[in-house]
Amino acid sequence: MSVTPSSSACAAGSAWRSALASRYAGVRAHSLALAAPLSAEDQGVQSMPDASPTKWHLAHTSWFFEAVVLQPHAIGYRPFDDRFSRLFNSYYESLGPRHPRPQRGLLTRPSLDEVHAYREHVDEAMQRFFAGAGADDAAWQPAAALVELGLNHEQQHQELILTDILHALSCNPLLPAYAPQEAPALRLATPTPGLNWLERDGGVVHVGHCGDGFAFDNETRRHPVLLQPYRIADRLVSCGDYAQFIADGGYRNPALWLSDGWAAVQAGNWQHPAYWIAPDDPRAPAGHWQVYGLAGVRPLDDAAPVSHLSFYEAAAYAEWAGARLPTEFEWEAAFDAPGISQMTGQVWQWTRSSYDPYPGFRPLCGAVGEYNGKFMVGQIVLRGSSSATPPGHARPTYRNFFPPAARWQFSGLRLAKDGAC
Repeated sequence: MSVTPSSSACAAGSAWRSALASRYAGVRAHSLALAAPLSAEDQGVQSMPDASPTKWHLAHTSWFFEAVVLQPHAIGYRPFDDRFSRLFNSYYESLGPRHPRPQRGLLTRPSLDEVHAYREHVDEAMQRFFAGAGADDAAWQPAAALVELGLNHEQQHQELILTDILHALSCNPLLPAYAPQEAPALRLATPTPGLNWLERDGGVVHVGHCGDGFAFDNETRRHPVLLQPYRIADRLVSCGDYAQFIADGGYRNPALWLSDGWAAVQAGNWQHPAYWIAPDDPRAPAGHWQVYGLAGVRPLDDAAPVSHLSFYEAAAYAEWAGARLPTEFEWEAAFDAPGISQMTGQVWQWTRSSYDPYPGFRPLCGAVGEYNGKFMVGQIVLRGSSSATPPGHARPTYRNFFPPAARWQFSGLRLAKDGAC
């Protein structure tokens, strides 16, 4: 986490606290709204070790505010249930023992109603804290920064609520829709636009967060990077583009794949992106590609960005296309390039950058120092945001990260090439 609060946050006062309290209420309400289409049974299921039940997400985000904000900073706060610390701590070694991540689906107790009561208890205590923290209270400024972190943390879990429940529902032979009434209109007749290459001169650019506004600690420090001339695609790779890769035997050609990627293809019998339904599958009417998503099973939209790819699949497609993936620094430097599109709000975009610390990176003190830094090994950076990212949570410097085989996220790709010498 970088807790980089805005300058207004540093001048704490009743008006600012009131605005933060309102934002807190809005973020918390959005989590409940995301869970609303789901039954209690839906919210208790864990379909794989990397995913968590919706109920656990709702409780964990409440635990974060309780453990990081209320217990250290709110005088007289009493936890809802002392046992919940063990159940809903995710990975904070400094905050005590934890229930094993792969076994979160076994937590049939507490019930969903109890989790909702837990959230209400925390929310009421947070609102009392907002109302009671004095403008001259020396503890308020660090607490305010931690509230900002907690809100951004909850927004991350809001996206995970959607990605995790999509995976869980995909394991049901009925392939139920998460929210069919919210299905967007499909662009079945829209042709895929041509891909154009945008020339970038390279040179020294500055990347990373600087200035006002929140950022996680892994986005800092801002620093110079030397880029060679490169070209970057003006749009994302589409489903129609990727279908051509499949038709050309992309999943059968080991020459296109990194060694670990080819092993993953064979071990998982990958033949197409996650949630695609092949034309010869009995569930695919009329012999056409179908895609399962939050709105249920729909015909493949050739113009839509391809999603639910692993890094291995993204890299193999780039090799097939005679291109490569951009580095995270090339991506950030091109964020506002004239003519570029689909940089945010579509799919997370795999880069060719490993998730490493920036020069001068230092984790914050205390428990929140465990938020990002200790995961800086074996992960690949993704940039942008996805259709599941909450409004206001994306920014050019955001560094998402997942292991290279992960494909249950809303992850796709943009191509890049080396520029002229």
